[in-house]
Parts: sequence; C-alpha cells; structure tokens
Amino acid sequence: MLPAPNRLRERSEFASAIRAPGATRAGSRILVVHANVTDPRAGLPPRVGFVVSKAVGNAVVRNRTKRRLRAAIATQLTGIPDGVDIVVRAQPAAATATFAELSESLIPLLHKAIRRLQVAS
Repeated sequence: MLPAPNRLRERSEFASAIRAPGATRAGSRILVVHANVTDPRAGLPPRVGFVVSKAVGNAVVRNRTKRRLRAAIATQLTGIPDGVDIVVRAQPAAATATFAELSESLIPLLHKAIRRLQVAS
C-alpha cells in the first residue's frame, strides 16, 4: 500500500494530472502513464493515482490489477521527483498481465513520462 501522502484521491487531482497544459503521457499496450508538475505542490512528495475501468474486467480483476500496480510503483517512488503527480491508467490487456509484465511495462513508461516533463519545463 502507498503511504497516504503519496496518493491522489480527488477527481480534480486526477484531472489536473491528465489534462493540465504541461501534462505528459507515455503509453503501451498494457498501461498509460500520465504525469504533471503542479506549482503549489513543489517540494512535496510525489503522488500516484490509478484508473482501472470496467473495460479491464470485473471487480475482482480490477482490484487485483490495482494491487499489482501499487506494488510495482511503490518500489519506484524514490525515483519520482517531488511535486509530481502520476496517474497510471490500465488498458484491458492489463487484466491478463502478470506482475512481472506490469512492472516491465510500468517502469520504462514512468521514466519516459517524467523525462518528458523535465524536457518540457
């Protein structure tokens, strides 16, 4: 489980990370990673949120997918700069992916989105 300061919770926070003018994204067949830096949060720990829609599967499959994604990103929190909000959106292919496949897809996408943020800044 992610520590409380590292979680996105409000709809507006998710929307800001996805739709803000400076937001970036990187995607694959399994996942899409959105990233955004917000000025008021500069210096605060990075926050992460997950979007797993009904297209991924039933409630059991969606919750399993979210648990696996949380575990995969928890190991990467130290590599995310402060003040960055990340939203990880699972594609339907994530339902059948193993933990190793999710991790192998998530880590490069995360680094790519963050790198694009720094280039855009």
